[in-house]
Amino acid sequence: MYLNCHTYYSLRYGSIAPKQLLAMAFANNLNTLALTDINNTSACLDFVRLSSNYNIKPILGVDFRNGAEQQFILIAKNNNGFQNINHYLSKHLYNQELKIPDRPETKINDCYVIYPYLKGVDYNLKTDEFLGVTPKDLNNLKFSRWNTLQHQLVILKTVSFQNKKGFNTHRLLRAIDNNTLLSKLPKTEEGDSNHTMMPYQQLCSTYEEFPTLIENTKQLMDKCSINFDFSQQIPNNQKTYTNSEVLDFKLLKKLTYEGLHYRYKDPDTTIFKRIEKELSIINAKGFVSYFLINWKILKYARSKGYFYVGRGSGANSIIAYLLRITDVDPIELDLYFERFINLFRQNPPDFDIDFSWKDRDDITQFIFKTFKNTALITVYNTFKFRASVRELGKVFGLPKSEMDILTRGKYNINQLDQLSQLVIKYSTYIEGFPNYLGIHAGGILISEKPIHYYGATFMPPKGFPTTQFDMVVAEDIGLYKFDILSQRGLGKIKDAVAIVRYNRPQLPPIDIHDIKRFKKDERIKYLLRNAKAIGCFYVESPAMRMLLKKLQVDNYLGLVAASSVIRPGVAKSGMMREYILRYRYPEKRKEAHPVLSKLMPETYGVMVYQEDVIKVAHHFGRLTLGEADMLRRGMSGKFRSREEFLKVKQQFFDNCKTAGEPEAFTADVWRQIESFAGYAFAKGHSASYAVESYQSLFLKAYFPLEYMTATINNFGGFYRTELYVHEARMHGGIIKPPCINTSFTQAIIKAKTIYLGFMFLQSFESKLMKQIIAEREQHGTYKTLDDFIERIPISVEQISILIKINAFRFTKTNKRELLWEAHLKISKTVIQEHIMTLFKTEKISYKTPQLSSTDLENAFDEIELLGFPLCNPFHLLNKPSLTHIRAKHLIGFQHKTITIEGYLITTKNTTTSNGKRMYFGTFLDYDGDFIDTVHFPPMAAKYPFRGNGIYSITGKVILEFGCVNIEVSNMERLAIIEDPRYAINSSNPTFQKKRNFEDLKVRYE
Repeated sequence: MYLNCHTYYSLRYGSIAPKQLLAMAFANNLNTLALTDINNTSACLDFVRLSSNYNIKPILGVDFRNGAEQQFILIAKNNNGFQNINHYLSKHLYNQELKIPDRPETKINDCYVIYPYLKGVDYNLKTDEFLGVTPKDLNNLKFSRWNTLQHQLVILKTVSFQNKKGFNTHRLLRAIDNNTLLSKLPKTEEGDSNHTMMPYQQLCSTYEEFPTLIENTKQLMDKCSINFDFSQQIPNNQKTYTNSEVLDFKLLKKLTYEGLHYRYKDPDTTIFKRIEKELSIINAKGFVSYFLINWKILKYARSKGYFYVGRGSGANSIIAYLLRITDVDPIELDLYFERFINLFRQNPPDFDIDFSWKDRDDITQFIFKTFKNTALITVYNTFKFRASVRELGKVFGLPKSEMDILTRGKYNINQLDQLSQLVIKYSTYIEGFPNYLGIHAGGILISEKPIHYYGATFMPPKGFPTTQFDMVVAEDIGLYKFDILSQRGLGKIKDAVAIVRYNRPQLPPIDIHDIKRFKKDERIKYLLRNAKAIGCFYVESPAMRMLLKKLQVDNYLGLVAASSVIRPGVAKSGMMREYILRYRYPEKRKEAHPVLSKLMPETYGVMVYQEDVIKVAHHFGRLTLGEADMLRRGMSGKFRSREEFLKVKQQFFDNCKTAGEPEAFTADVWRQIESFAGYAFAKGHSASYAVESYQSLFLKAYFPLEYMTATINNFGGFYRTELYVHEARMHGGIIKPPCINTSFTQAIIKAKTIYLGFMFLQSFESKLMKQIIAEREQHGTYKTLDDFIERIPISVEQISILIKINAFRFTKTNKRELLWEAHLKISKTVIQEHIMTLFKTEKISYKTPQLSSTDLENAFDEIELLGFPLCNPFHLLNKPSLTHIRAKHLIGFQHKTITIEGYLITTKNTTTSNGKRMYFGTFLDYDGDFIDTVHFPPMAAKYPFRGNGIYSITGKVILEFGCVNIEVSNMERLAIIEDPRYAINSSNPTFQKKRNFEDLKVRYE
């Protein structure tokens, strides 16, 4: 009887979760319910999936509105009608300026249309069109002509919220949506407070004077039927690649054997048996087209010269290796086949394909052009608590200072005023509500049926149709995404190879794919053992740097393990330390449980990979492969609350008890399994990462300056650009600020000199960068400031940036004098373009005062324009250094308390087991070497980080597995000099003497 029900996917309008709506219907004795969210279909598939749990027949539709103004409701008679509704809605979502009309422009087949009953509006209703009469309309209806046309009327009892609290939440959501104070929210922008659900009998009683309306509504609902298959027995991805399943399999087999000799010089029976086994299961499970589509995408990528990395569970497949989807040899690594695929696995193996961030958009474009039914996947961007506090604070009119107090959480709820208490109360309530639809990082659907069969699509700025349901719902319905991701690591590798080519043309071309040679390379082994991998993919973070030092890894398999050991799952379970102990001290390996040791000999009985969990679940927990696969899916974190996962957990414990395993040990093994949720890597995934790590390590080992130039141009990796500039300097690079006669948009290298590009200058216009370079390439270098002004239309503000960064240093004129000249010679009005003249007018030469600038002033100009100085930051200290201890000396001060100075690079915060905040810090000393610090909760609270700068750090030196840390007991940020461009006094010698940084050398040596 309810034809117009909204969930909170009626974004910033509804306040009921889909499950809650079904539970309400069940409690009110309903057996049929229509979900008609406002201009949205996000909840539809989940609503249908869950409805059987409540013995409710689901009906789907959409409530079409302009803002809060209802135009009409479309109800699907069947799946075809639902597809037509989605197609119609998508057309309007693609063009937000296209208002939804009073009625559909054309007939929507297999649908009912319900218009709101409006007094005085004359409707000429067609077949399958009705007027919806609300309880408020009943009195008017008695005196309306429609009273004699009741066969065209139905009950329209809207449900948007559960109760008064839900209505209040709805009003707040509407105020947020309208960006207005709650007190100023127009009544036209909110729903009716009576838009709640009442019991079935009460609803019938409300309309008892109009039994025809009750009967019409029943008949309409009886004629509607929606069915989707959630069994996941058959994938709903594009079923064939060649339009024939037989031809698909022949092609897959042909491509597999064609790729054999590219990968193996002398394949043996092990390889042939693995191929036949995989082909058989891939065919039996209907995953052939999935492999071929991935192959097609990557064939195109190779034709364009794009670098890519194939990873995910699919990297466990020899077929994927032979089709060049991945670069990981599953035979060499003994990758667990059942993690990749088995007869019990419902969904296809996971291929995450990483491309350079510069190439991914073209790949996405190719996919949409090549495959018919394609869409990006959405993500639900939900209200987070802090954001909710700010949004509701604005709605209630709180000043920013009060909102800041609430978002920081430092308040006593009982001491807050009534408005602030309401903000906290309702922020908690709307936390987790969907706020708006975003785009999944890389998920693309390629479906057999049209995407609109499953839901509507919208068009975000990227310009590709995007579903309104997320990846979890997609998997529920048997649609498995293709992950087309981007990362900067591949861009760095590709660019570095090109930079080496132009900077060292005498060298032979680099074969960056010769991974077998890289694995044996002594220079790479040295970098790994000593954790000298700044800029290298996945091995440069402070945590990874310390892990590599502790493990002393210098081989491929060790790096593969380290790539997964570093994940939070292993660390959380406490097994990271255990793995390090067993790796470093062979006698500790005997402590492993015999069963676990036998299952995971390579990692000494420690669960490191997702495969390990499946092995333990199957062999130790005696779960079937089907149950173990359910556990694998549960580890993603998406399904942990679902009954299937909890059922498997109970089965695990029951099986172990039956087998006589000690209860405490079983609980500990399960604890380790649970810690993997959402974090664990498949071994093939780690192996794929390690391949890319080796490529970047090779470039860093042999071409450090070229590689750092590429890293800088790709905006780094884990760290800020400043550290990569520093790293280049540590390898003998000479770093220069941009120069108008040498620099390009990006940084370039000439021999050992790196010239930073114009793109690193803050507030410098990209259009000007292109003009400067194009003009220089066409008509030669710029001779003088006048020559530059003559050739490039530029404003005073923009040329000031170039002068202040010393881009005109070739003129040998001090930049302060050049600034005077520029201000005198350039009009304050921005010049759009040059007007061509027959004769050049000579610029007037002004006599400017003799000015000078110091290294310190240059450093502050660099901080302003680049974000960091090109000098050693220690040169900017206001007072001389008080300590001569450096990072290299720390190992000699084990268990002693020392004081050292460090330039802050990055921090990481974490929470202790009792919920207190602690930090890890990474600093550079004066020499440029790393200092690593630990800030336990008491010290973290007492001596907080106060932004970038140089800190005096006091603490105890701790040595663990050869890795040095300082447990901080005191920390203070040191003062730097006043900005010398404006200051008049400083104790810094360079400031006093107005000379250069050479004055400071004696102080620090």
